[in-house]
Amino acid sequence: MSHPLRSSRALWALAVAAVATLLLTTALVDPVSAHGSVANPVSRNYGCWQRWGGDFQNPRMATEDPMCWQAWQTDTNAMWNWNGLYREGVRGNHQAAIPDGQLCSGGRTENGRYRALDTAGAWRTTSVANNFRLKFFDQASHGADYIRVYASRQGYDALTTPLAWSHLELVGQIGNTPASQWQREVDGVSIEVPVNASGRTGRHVIYTIWQASHADQSYYICSDVQFGGGSTPPTTPPPTTPPPSTPPPTTPPPSTPPPSTPAPTNPPAGACSATYRVTNSWSGGFQGEVQVTAGNAAIREWTVTWTYANGQQISQSWNATVTSSGTTVTARNAGHNGGLGAGASTTFGFLASASGTNNTPTLTCSATT
Repeated sequence: MSHPLRSSRALWALAVAAVATLLLTTALVDPVSAHGSVANPVSRNYGCWQRWGGDFQNPRMATEDPMCWQAWQTDTNAMWNWNGLYREGVRGNHQAAIPDGQLCSGGRTENGRYRALDTAGAWRTTSVANNFRLKFFDQASHGADYIRVYASRQGYDALTTPLAWSHLELVGQIGNTPASQWQREVDGVSIEVPVNASGRTGRHVIYTIWQASHADQSYYICSDVQFGGGSTPPTTPPPTTPPPSTPPPTTPPPSTPPPSTPAPTNPPAGACSATYRVTNSWSGGFQGEVQVTAGNAAIREWTVTWTYANGQQISQSWNATVTSSGTTVTARNAGHNGGLGAGASTTFGFLASASGTNNTPTLTCSATT
């Protein structure tokens, strides 16, 4: 029979050890990188996460918020990781590190995770005056060496032209500002940067560079605004339901992307072609995407089939109805993306499990004209 005092002391020792382990673990996993984004006017991926994070597979997004739809289909992790769009080691030489046309993705940082943000189009805008205050949110409370805010020049066409450095003009900035001087928020800190973007009307892009003060990490953030006009709010309110209990893994994709199957250059009339690629992978699973392209004639419906040779199993899909029979996978268009004009394309995505080799399968595409 154990002595009560000894048992109590043993339990106390275990409790102390557990607390010490928890504190050590917390210290080890506390991110060394700052994480944040522009909260107002909201950045492209933060806005997409706000509006659709709890309902990101809803096909209504394709028509109600098409730029967010294409971004979610390209890489869901770009939305879940809305606060991680940065590069390291730039040393202030931003224009050398970030090519024209890739400003909104930070030069395709994180192996291209944020590449959909570079797509020009009708992103949702925030209505602002020519003089406004940009709100930046720092989730890790690291402060800034500096924050620089640029606005696209009058005459830039944000609907059709990928953003380039020559399109931008500096319209606001702050220097070294420790987090102790920022506004305390529930889960981080925020600061406002005065912006003077006079002489602009209509749709524009606001481009923000946040140089985090704890390390050489530079964040590159695109927000879409409407000067001198009404805002373009979502046609549906932000989802109130919480995100899935098990969101897609946020492990960065491998440094060497897997090979893709090239598309035929001249598919026959009435046919379709399909290309397959892995957009993200982690231990035991991966995320994939298939692009379907109509041939030289319009199609009404399409079906893509392939066979997995290494035991892969699809568990979730979007933008298509995907079924499996043994090792054979069949994907049929959704109701909104079956009709494609000659040469037009659409994409669908999926999550799948994999162990060991994850080779690219050969795809067959058939279509109804």
